[in-house]
Amino acid sequence: MKMRQLSAFILLTLAVLTTARPKTEPAQKCKTGPVDLVFLIDSSRSVRPHEFETMRKFMIDIINTLDIGLNATRVGVVQYSSQVRTEFTLKTHGRLSNIVKAINQIIPLAQGTMTGLAIRYMMNEAFTAEAGDRPKVPNVAVIVTDGRPQDRVAEVAAEAREKGIEIYAVGVARADMTSLRAMASPPFEDHVFLVESFDLIHQFGIQFQDKLCAIDLCAERKHNCEQICVSSPGSFTCDCNKGYKLNNDKRTCSMIDYCLFGNHSCDHECVSVLNGYRCHCNEGYRLLEDGKTCQAIDLCAEGKHDCAQICISAPGVYTCDCNKGYTLNEDEKTCTPIDLCAEGKHDCEQICVSAPGVFSCDCNKGFKLNKDKKTCTNMNMCNTVEHGCEYQCVSTPGSYHCICPEGQLLQDDGKSCGTCKSANIDLVLLIDGSKSVRPQNFELVKKFVNQVVDSLDVSVHGTRVGLVQYSSRVRTEFPLNMYHTADEIKAAVMKVEYMEKGTMTGLALKHMLENSFSEAEGARPLSRNIPRIGLVFTDGRSQDDITEYAKKAKEVGITMYAVGVGKAVEDELREIASEPVEKHFYYTTDFTAISTIAENLKLNVCPEESQGEIEVKDPCACESLVEFQQATMNSLEQLTQKLAGMTARLEQLENQLFSRK
Repeated sequence: MKMRQLSAFILLTLAVLTTARPKTEPAQKCKTGPVDLVFLIDSSRSVRPHEFETMRKFMIDIINTLDIGLNATRVGVVQYSSQVRTEFTLKTHGRLSNIVKAINQIIPLAQGTMTGLAIRYMMNEAFTAEAGDRPKVPNVAVIVTDGRPQDRVAEVAAEAREKGIEIYAVGVARADMTSLRAMASPPFEDHVFLVESFDLIHQFGIQFQDKLCAIDLCAERKHNCEQICVSSPGSFTCDCNKGYKLNNDKRTCSMIDYCLFGNHSCDHECVSVLNGYRCHCNEGYRLLEDGKTCQAIDLCAEGKHDCAQICISAPGVYTCDCNKGYTLNEDEKTCTPIDLCAEGKHDCEQICVSAPGVFSCDCNKGFKLNKDKKTCTNMNMCNTVEHGCEYQCVSTPGSYHCICPEGQLLQDDGKSCGTCKSANIDLVLLIDGSKSVRPQNFELVKKFVNQVVDSLDVSVHGTRVGLVQYSSRVRTEFPLNMYHTADEIKAAVMKVEYMEKGTMTGLALKHMLENSFSEAEGARPLSRNIPRIGLVFTDGRSQDDITEYAKKAKEVGITMYAVGVGKAVEDELREIASEPVEKHFYYTTDFTAISTIAENLKLNVCPEESQGEIEVKDPCACESLVEFQQATMNSLEQLTQKLAGMTARLEQLENQLFSRK
């Protein structure tokens, strides 16, 4: 509407200029709202100097009819020929006098006629915020030219009009009407003017003088349009905002439903909005960047699931499944292998080997699977393995064992026969290397150890021996699996160096339990039932507690022997020794007597030589009865002495209690 008002002002100016009135009478102005007006003037070489002065006067006469001000109408001037130049921008001058002065100072370029270039420059430079163009204020351009453009104008002029610039095209003399119409805004009868010379340029608008300042019914609000009122001299028409259409009553507007008649390209749902539409997707789909296409959401492919094995995708959802041989649990996520063996769903005779959803059959040791892959046949192990039995092999289901002729015993190797069965053992000796032992006595201790070794059947499969020395610390001299002959062990014993310092017997017991009898150091597995024997040799009281690890050693099946010399404490020795204590506890006052203990300490001999070399005799013989009576009397005498000692001790304690009272 404001742009039409400005058109009226321009036409009115020309009308006023052609109306005979005294020079002293000022031109009458029609008040309008704010407008941004740019003159685009042709200063090519075809425009003579006096013609350019006429054009200068033409611009001044027009702006004299306008309400000039930074908050009213703003004016800018751009001249062009082969090049384009801004003379002043929309924000340069806010007063009429300054604009007139600037117009009078313009110097023509006097070159070619690049009108298309000038329109693009005006659009991109003159009508910008930097140049003073205001938002929501009408943009009006008046192009004055005297010739045919030397470049294309139609496309760039259309682009300018599309951006909202209302263009008036004023042609003089040689100007081309086709080019003027290509530049101007419609309707052409209001925006295109062609005169024969610059002297007649004032005729611009004479024919529209009577209607330029007619009553604007739209401005006076004398209309009933719902949205847009389009003014014309003495009348109006109604129009609608973008996205709306005019109803049949020519007053009201309805929003255009772009979805209603299928005028859209949405994959799924079309939602009509002002000036267009939006596409929505069904549940389980997502809208792609083109804003139209819908793509199924594959939660399985995106890893957005918690299925243990198989994820089955559907748009926006998923279900879980399991591999063959598995069943889906109640949580509908995890899977459990189908164990046909555990469920009894097999026909194996002996062993069922399960795999998820399937099974296979196997047989116990000593049996072989038949061709039916289900049943088993017993194998004669004596015929299929190198059993090594000295006398005879006896086959049993899945195994075999050796037997000996009557009068002979099967040895510990389970194969050979003999009249005396040796007792293979794992023996660890803990010897006291404290300062109180003294170097010369330590040499006697080593001889004691070698005496014990001499009484043993040492071999890889027979008896094994390990040696640990202790004082304030513990040191493994050699583990059970280091030496395999008695000579090797005895040589190693004689090379052992005396440690000296304290007596940490408890620490030594702990070391023996946790390290010496480990399979890593040569102890044979408990499943083989090889006896484990620990022998502690000490000459004094322990400086740490022995109770815990002495007890633990015996609890795990280690048979403990305790040998004490000199100042060794009897109570500690008895606490270390296994039951019966009398058979596992030895003591002597002097190091020189320990060889006697070694002779009596039978750890690996035939049964008739064990038990402290007591001969096995006929219990019914007279000599045996006498010996039994004597042994019994000795035991009773020892018991009587102990009871007397206990009685005396109790009396002493009672006296102490009475004295305290």
